[in-house]
Amino acid sequence: MTKYEKAIYELIASSRSHMTAEQIYAALKPRYPTIVLATVYNNLKKLSQSEMVRKVIVEGQPDRYDRKTRHDHLICADCGALLDIDLGDLTRQFQEHVPEPLLGYDLRLLYRCEACRRKRADNPEEGERQP
Repeated sequence: MTKYEKAIYELIASSRSHMTAEQIYAALKPRYPTIVLATVYNNLKKLSQSEMVRKVIVEGQPDRYDRKTRHDHLICADCGALLDIDLGDLTRQFQEHVPEPLLGYDLRLLYRCEACRRKRADNPEEGERQP
């Protein structure tokens, strides 16, 4: 593992936020002044392909990266805010409804965060146009 790959992995593993490549780059730049954004992207690709980190894809948002531990996500349908939620391992319950062995799952629940609910309450006509 290269020093950059290790630094990126450790940053993601110790973080509770779901950082984008740009946020990871900004966090590492003071410690590694010669790092470039392409290096971050290349290492994130390698780490996610080797399943050391999870890539979290939210439509209309930049990809985010997360630790590999078993957990699910709440995603605000309006602003894309992402929160961890621990529903336990639901593999057995899902497997009862699927004829083939499951390899895993990625559960993402949509909701509307408090800030977006307030915004809709303050601007009801704007809220009607949003999802």
